[in-house]
Amino acid sequence: MTRRIDQPSEDPLRESPSGSTVSRVSRRTPVREAEALRGVPIAHALEDYRLACTSRAIDDREMALQKQSRVFFQIAGAGHEALLLALARHLRPGYDWFFPYYRDLALVLALGVTPEEVLLQAVGSALDPASGGRQMPSHWGDPDLHIVTQSSPTGSQCLPAVGCAEATRYVSRRPDLPGCHAHGDELTYVSLGEGATSEGEFWESLNTACTLHLPVLYVVADNGYAISVPAVDQAPAPISELVRGFRGLRTYRVDARDYFAAHQTAAHAVAHVRAGTGPALIHATVTRPYSHSAADTQAKYRSPEELADEAAHDPIRLLRTALVEAGALSEEDADRIQAEARQRVADAAKAAMAAPQPDPATALDHVVALPPRPVPPEPPAAAPGADEDREPPLALGAAITRALHEVMARDERIRVFGEDVADARQDLLDDVEGKGGVFGTTQGLQRRFGLARCFNTPLAEANIIGRAVGQAIRGLRPAPEIQFFDYIWPAMQQLRSEAATVRWRSNGRFTCPMVVRVPIGGYLTGGAIWHSQCGESIFTHVPGLLVAFPSRARDAVGLLRYAFECEDPVLFLEHKHLLRQAYTKDPYPDEGWVLPFGHGVVRRPGSDATIVTWGATVQKSVEAADQIEAAGGGSVEVVDLRTLAPWDQQLVAERVAATSRVLIVHEDVRTSGFGAEIAAWITEACFEDLDAPVRRVGALDCHVAYSPVLERAILPQVDDIADAARALLAY
Repeated sequence: MTRRIDQPSEDPLRESPSGSTVSRVSRRTPVREAEALRGVPIAHALEDYRLACTSRAIDDREMALQKQSRVFFQIAGAGHEALLLALARHLRPGYDWFFPYYRDLALVLALGVTPEEVLLQAVGSALDPASGGRQMPSHWGDPDLHIVTQSSPTGSQCLPAVGCAEATRYVSRRPDLPGCHAHGDELTYVSLGEGATSEGEFWESLNTACTLHLPVLYVVADNGYAISVPAVDQAPAPISELVRGFRGLRTYRVDARDYFAAHQTAAHAVAHVRAGTGPALIHATVTRPYSHSAADTQAKYRSPEELADEAAHDPIRLLRTALVEAGALSEEDADRIQAEARQRVADAAKAAMAAPQPDPATALDHVVALPPRPVPPEPPAAAPGADEDREPPLALGAAITRALHEVMARDERIRVFGEDVADARQDLLDDVEGKGGVFGTTQGLQRRFGLARCFNTPLAEANIIGRAVGQAIRGLRPAPEIQFFDYIWPAMQQLRSEAATVRWRSNGRFTCPMVVRVPIGGYLTGGAIWHSQCGESIFTHVPGLLVAFPSRARDAVGLLRYAFECEDPVLFLEHKHLLRQAYTKDPYPDEGWVLPFGHGVVRRPGSDATIVTWGATVQKSVEAADQIEAAGGGSVEVVDLRTLAPWDQQLVAERVAATSRVLIVHEDVRTSGFGAEIAAWITEACFEDLDAPVRRVGALDCHVAYSPVLERAILPQVDDIADAARALLAY
């Protein structure tokens, strides 16, 4: 079902061949095709009337199929047709970029999605080009048309849309970037209902779009209700009034039940954005003649009078009346167009229902796709050559800084951004040292690569990650930083619902390559609740998200190099306590030393028991094992997993078979920590090799305290690990 986006749609409803309704009407009425009605060419208005009828017929057909259990969810675009078709007249599929929401059916039809493709998604077919049966209806996606794979959380699409517009500016000035393309006057379209404007991500996106004067067109379709909640319960004023304080935002208010008014407004708004003068917002009144979805009955909360008024202002009815009164269309021809639309949709539905369903064996396809890389041999402990010629080893933090300089020099698609990551204002760079992050790991990046590639963001974590998602979809390699793991939670929606699902929800047609760097962990003395937490297990529970957690410099470099080769989002955890510790130091590995994810290493050999660990507890486990062996208590090996998603099951199985005793150690709280997953897997896969129960050491099930005395009691210490290992050896 490929389409050539530089040609008109092959759908006959979008054509005007000889003998069509348009030609017949032009011969027997005073109106000619070349003439315009209220500034709109008659031919365009007639084509859009046909497409509006098709859109409504799809809604009706899906509702009927849902009652027959042939469609399993349904949500209509009815009442929005005039707005969307008017907008489509001024937008460019395959040129502009689109972040639609679930009522934008008429828009995607106008952009080139066919009725059959829409219905293939509705029936959950394997041939659904947007998702292969993985997404519910009205979640479109088409790389050729630049319709970005759609998610469900209301308002969350606004931040990726802003990131997409940032990519437009960046890429258009660098036309030779591999895998990237952009046009200087393209725009990014993002739509949402008036209810979704209550979401914070909408406001965060406006903040950045206006600050950076980005080419974003916001379309707020206001049908008066967020399911059953009326607009008056959502906000103190209409959204077009609430946004007036955003300097640089051009705002338009239109009754988009009127196709011709919507057409005029769309022309002005699109021209404004294309001119490069900043974002625009259209606040459009639309109707909702059908309930919110098949699971809703709006007669329960809307009066008959209100629904009757909606019917009287139905945009298709109003467009039909205008065309008939202008003599461009007869009532009979209008009826025929509707009948033809219903038949075309019926035929498309029949074809969709005959299409195959997905193969259950494909359920795990397109979760992630790790680049193939051989596991390199461990580099030597010290660089070869005479002492005076040796490059001094680097601690974890310095190694990360150097690795960032290295990968950015090699790949201009990489952009580093977040809170405080830049050095200083451009006019001060010659006079100050520069900050480069609260831990100094990004120091010098702005100075070397410029403000377009290393820059500060607002203090808003969802903003940081959401913008990275939009840039990644455009082919860039964003490297956003969350300043402290403890403050990552506002970004959870963008990480879990947007970034991690992109590949899977699009059936592999879109990817989201990004490396999210996050300082994490405690053992800081005084970090307390808000600067000392671990919680990596929460993110290992998210399919589609890769998680790395190095404990020493060379691993951090090798893993970071590999992370930037990945086409999926990576959570790169940098333990704050380890950044400057001498025991993390290594010679900087050769440029070819790239460490693929999912490969652990035996950090300390041993024969009687195995400790499996990662992060800051690797060194503590090594010290505990040394303590036990020095006292003649046994030989304990330490395995450093290095990455948690994926994690090295093969290495763990080999070591369990060798020692038959396993202790899992992590800094995160013990209950539901990632150690529980490892323990469960060992019990299932390696039970016959065990001579003792799998044991775990983790933080107490509480938050990390400010008092050094309490912090030591809460987080795992060397003695805690040693005691647990002795008990395991004695079993």
